Amino acid sequence: MPSLLDERPGSAGTAARGSPVLDVVVPVHDEEGDLERCLRRLHAHLTEAVPYPFRITVAENGSTDRTLEVAHRLAAELPDVEVLTVPDAGRGRALRTAWLGSDAPVLVYMDVDLSTDLAALLPLVAPLITGHSDVAIGTRLARSSRVVRGLKREAISRGYNLLLRRTLATSLSDVQCGFKAIRADVAARLLPLVEDSGWFFDTELLVLAERAGLRIHELPVDWVDDPDSRVDVLATAKADLAGIARMMRALATGRLPVAELRAQIGRRPLPNPVPGVSAGLAAQLVRFTLIGGASTVAYLLLFLLLRDMTGAQAANLVALLVTAVANTAANRRITFGIRGPDGAARHHVQGLLVFVLGLALTSGTLALLHAVDPAPATALESALLLAANAAATLLRFLLLRGWVFRTAAVPAPPSARPSRESLR
Repeated sequence: MPSLLDERPGSAGTAARGSPVLDVVVPVHDEEGDLERCLRRLHAHLTEAVPYPFRITVAENGSTDRTLEVAHRLAAELPDVEVLTVPDAGRGRALRTAWLGSDAPVLVYMDVDLSTDLAALLPLVAPLITGHSDVAIGTRLARSSRVVRGLKREAISRGYNLLLRRTLATSLSDVQCGFKAIRADVAARLLPLVEDSGWFFDTELLVLAERAGLRIHELPVDWVDDPDSRVDVLATAKADLAGIARMMRALATGRLPVAELRAQIGRRPLPNPVPGVSAGLAAQLVRFTLIGGASTVAYLLLFLLLRDMTGAQAANLVALLVTAVANTAANRRITFGIRGPDGAARHHVQGLLVFVLGLALTSGTLALLHAVDPAPATALESALLLAANAAATLLRFLLLRGWVFRTAAVPAPPSARPSRESLR
């Protein structure tokens, strides 16, 4: 994919170089006290440290103090600073308006308090400029992040992101950090589908981007809490819970066109996820047999370990369940050459259904043996279980190949993706 690196400017400043590459949007609402200090600091950093044409857009939304007056004064003094007036309050509303109206191919958002260390700005936008990623977000919850904030804010942040992982199945670590960037072509497709105009805007946009199959770059950041933050935690929490419920309904009912977005702007699967791996029956059978042999040994050892503690039936259930999950994951990756998260949950659910059949076969064998001999020898019991497990393994291969991991025809990717052309 073409990148902007081929046209990398030699010095900062936008006016002499035409349209900006970056549009850094700073939403403000009643920020007359902090706006000038933060805006001058941001402008100095962009001028000195970012080698791309830029614009700073102050998105004033519904202020009741002198914020708009301060913004216009600074815009008249500092080059590459513009003011956008959005009459109604709402951070999400301000960002949507500014981003959809921008002519820059990379759109950035940061809070006016500049809690995030600005040294992370260039690493944030670089994956988008090169075409490697579609969205980039700062995260305060990575192990390498350095964060200074109170225990209450830390607990709320971690609790909220944990809730999102459990309800909306997102893998992102920190959706609410006020430090994000998105490619303009992606924003144009996603923003019309984002309903929230307040603090849930970030969450809704990122969950939608993830479901659409876009690549999201997470960047560990250094972050110092703003002690003067005026966020109403209780009101924000209520709005977030309502937003989560709304998104869950929209995803469950199909109201959000996730499949259509994935087909149009999502990253295509690699043509050969595992180079050198043949999809032929013989090669698959060899790999499946090796994995199955290892699974059988693990199953038998686990069964013998648990048998005296839980009884034969319970030991069989636990041993078969543990090895079945591991077996599905190994066959998915090694035997059938499938990588990445797409379809993983469905594959494991189908694998568990296959597991139920194997459980019925092995448990039935145990039940029949104990009906004939209430106290069979361990060697006989183990031998019959091995035979039943071998039959279940053969059944498992046939079902995995013909049902769970059945290869579907993948349409060839288009020769050109107009949605990316803005970065040429």
